[in-house]
Amino acid sequence: MKEKTSEKILSLLKIEGALTAKILASELGLTTMGVRQHLQALEDDGDICFEDKKAVRGRPTRYWSLTTQSNSHFSDRHEELTVQLIDSVKVIFGDEGLEQLIAHREQASLALYSGKLASKPDLLGKLEALAELRSEEGYMATVVDDGDTVENKTVYWLMENHCPICAAASKCLNFCRSELNLFQTLLAPYATVEREEHIVEGARRCAYKVTALEIE
Repeated sequence: MKEKTSEKILSLLKIEGALTAKILASELGLTTMGVRQHLQALEDDGDICFEDKKAVRGRPTRYWSLTTQSNSHFSDRHEELTVQLIDSVKVIFGDEGLEQLIAHREQASLALYSGKLASKPDLLGKLEALAELRSEEGYMATVVDDGDTVENKTVYWLMENHCPICAAASKCLNFCRSELNLFQTLLAPYATVEREEHIVEGARRCAYKVTALEIE
């Protein structure tokens, strides 16, 4: 099914953060006036808001971004049911049972991801494959290569712009610990992984700093 223009706008704001109408028009191949009409409709629905930022010259520039309400447009993996299941596991099996469940999920993901990444010859290739897998699971993941280095070692960023298990992660932060551990284990021979931004702590996205272990 063809994605509507309003849905494309929401996706771009989710992935890239605050954008101007001019940038959105360029990304979508539309006129600025046409994009503004969609932005107005989305604002009226409560899905986006704007902030006018002072420009070097002339009038302030208007940047559009998502509101919390816009989360309803993205996959939530049945939040209410997930939270209920977590509560049930804790009641029936205790905290240890919940830890076993999280560990089992982590090991299953590690096996799946390892198989998919095995054929990729370098760190960037592995990261791009990982981002593709995570996007298929609803995380809207991208890899950013800004040419950053630390002590001549290449730094990449794995960005996850949506968390389809946010309800579960908010209920039990060990899900987030497990996912960070998963990435660290998966990329251990090639890079260190640190989480610099965290959705459940109020950030717009989860951002993972991936630093190559060898000079590239």
